Amino acid sequence: MTIGLFIPCFIDAFYPKVGIATLELLERLGCEVDYPFDQTCCGQPMVNAGCHPEAAATEQLFVDNFAKYDVIVAPSGSCIHQIRDNLTAIEQTPAVKHVRENSYELVEYLHDVLGVREFPWAKFPHRVGYHDSCNTLRNLGHGQPSELRGGYFSKPRTLLEAVDGIELVTPDRPDECCGFGGTFSVTEPEVSGRMGHDKVADHGRAGAAYIVSADTSCLMHQQGCAKRIGAPVAFKHIAEILNGDTA
Repeated sequence: MTIGLFIPCFIDAFYPKVGIATLELLERLGCEVDYPFDQTCCGQPMVNAGCHPEAAATEQLFVDNFAKYDVIVAPSGSCIHQIRDNLTAIEQTPAVKHVRENSYELVEYLHDVLGVREFPWAKFPHRVGYHDSCNTLRNLGHGQPSELRGGYFSKPRTLLEAVDGIELVTPDRPDECCGFGGTFSVTEPEVSGRMGHDKVADHGRAGAAYIVSADTSCLMHQQGCAKRIGAPVAFKHIAEILNGDTA
């Protein structure tokens, strides 16, 4: 089985280490991974802005790049949600259906498909607050929102608990949006910023030294909010920790 590695455009531009960590992690686990160099955006920004017909060419290019792979894996829940549920501006050919039905976000691929529960090379001796992005939580099934304030079933937390030395702390409102919301942060910047400040502060009260997530877009938003309010917290994508990054 060959994996087509999809690295979303904002990760490629701003967080390339997340893409590298994803590749290295999959290869550590014995996966055969290929990276199509002609890949670009999946079309999510245009669709989020209501310009779905205008995303057709981008969607078709995505399918042209990835239809040949058994599965597609990406370190971004929002982009995988776009591919599965919103890749509809183009004709639904067998190639399109294959791509939509065989695209996975990294955590769910590790947890559900590979069934990985051990990362013997990983050590992260820090207090970590995990951020459940809205897309991964509600659209991809990373956890159960109704249970977050109680027992808290969570696929990413299950993976992180296998990392040596890590201490997971839980904010008071773990299922609350951080305010990024794609274009929401552009159209409603004041509300978005306040939500981000509240989210960072909630993790701070729980004692988190790091905020970790499977969605770099949410981390980017919270990182900017933390900088503005002077919060002493660092940020990591879950792929970096599972791949053995220590700080």
